[in-house]
Amino acid sequence: MTSTFPTISISTERLVLRPLDEDDVPALAEMMNDEQVTAWTAVPQPFSEAGARTWITEYAPAERTAGRGLDLAVTEFLTQRLVGVIQLGKTNWHVRSTELSYIIAPWARGEGYASEAALATAQWLFTDQKFERIEVRTAADNTASQQVAQKIGCISEGVLRNACIARARAEDGTWNEVRTDFIVWSLLPEDLDGAGEQLSDDGGFTSYADWN
Repeated sequence: MTSTFPTISISTERLVLRPLDEDDVPALAEMMNDEQVTAWTAVPQPFSEAGARTWITEYAPAERTAGRGLDLAVTEFLTQRLVGVIQLGKTNWHVRSTELSYIIAPWARGEGYASEAALATAQWLFTDQKFERIEVRTAADNTASQQVAQKIGCISEGVLRNACIARARAEDGTWNEVRTDFIVWSLLPEDLDGAGEQLSDDGGFTSYADWN
């Protein structure tokens, strides 16, 4: 049985999801230094271009080779500009489940790219890869990321109390770690029925400023 994700490219109406490459280093570093990324992730700050290069050339390939996950650049189809990242992690090949997270760059917010990229990834996982479960975890106060999860059809399963470390800016401008809850969402193959139609009926992929 396959225990690693293939090297793939996924296309949507507006986006291409592909493996990260070294040409993405400057944009990836800039994206990871955004305040919302700082607030909702454990990404080291400041995030340097050296860190971005290590992610692209060492961390991401190692995660895929080991079968733990997959990192994909989200790019605009027309401009080829990097607008985000999709990550799969904590993959269980026996259960056929994985955890999905999404990042949208500050310069690309307001376009609905998070839901479009996440939905395309879920469709690929359920059809081509025969997965049976996708999990999304959102910080309790990250309501925008929760809206993206809802938009693609995820079902809230409950709360992991005190399980998340977020960051908040202090009055002096420094960042402090704060403990909060994780909301756990799941997506099963049958949950996707009508998800694409709902997005279309709502006038497209509704945008949200935050990410998970």
